Amino acid sequence: MLTTIAVLVVLGCLSGVTTVLFGFGGGFVTVPVVYAVAARGPDAMHVAVGTSAAVMVVNSLGATLTLHRSGRLRREYLWPLSGYVALGAVVGSLAAGAAPDSLLHLLFAVYLGITIVDSLLRRGFLAGGGEPRPLGPVTTTAGGIGIGAVASFLGVGGSVMTVPLLRRRGLPMVEAAAMSNPLSLPIAVVATTLYLVGPGPSGAVDPVAAAALLAGSLPTIALARRVLPPIPDRAHAVAYVGLLAAALVAVLVRG
Repeated sequence: MLTTIAVLVVLGCLSGVTTVLFGFGGGFVTVPVVYAVAARGPDAMHVAVGTSAAVMVVNSLGATLTLHRSGRLRREYLWPLSGYVALGAVVGSLAAGAAPDSLLHLLFAVYLGITIVDSLLRRGFLAGGGEPRPLGPVTTTAGGIGIGAVASFLGVGGSVMTVPLLRRRGLPMVEAAAMSNPLSLPIAVVATTLYLVGPGPSGAVDPVAAAALLAGSLPTIALARRVLPPIPDRAHAVAYVGLLAAALVAVLVRG
């Protein structure tokens, strides 16, 4: 047990770094980590997703408050998109609670694979560049609901969808990652609430695993914001894809 907690604290540190660099809030790190290290039994993937959502509430909230105080949040990309994201999160969380554990595992891996291929092959993500462009009404409404539904269903926060979206709207990686933290917050709050009190497996949030991950991530977030040097934009985008690939391998290895 102590070994597992120590591993979770160390991997929580990694989660903190990814929160700062990529706006993950923990999702694409904590789901594979909890699934591989801590979760057991027939509802292991549900526990991983629910615990990931709980960790993201704290990480995303802390990052959002810091970004707000520094004046780095751009309202035109956050509202009303965040409202539609929250609406989609209700749908996705309810669906996840009713889904078989094996389906969650499969779709998590499939979605990771699709995102990696899309980021590598579709223009605009790796190269970046151009003037920032506003979000259209269809992207804000239908896109926001879709982001919330998929992200809460898989317990990944919104960053894996909002970072590519904002990147292709012309934002540099550092700004796209920053925007993803407040956009992940409504997903995390809705998903955690429904995993605790909604239909589906009971006890789908592992409080010990969540506490261990936060013990590593919170001080790391504070330190990383002070000491991490700026990353060249293209290298930042390549590292984002590389981390998604590592998360995919972690999920597939446990199988």
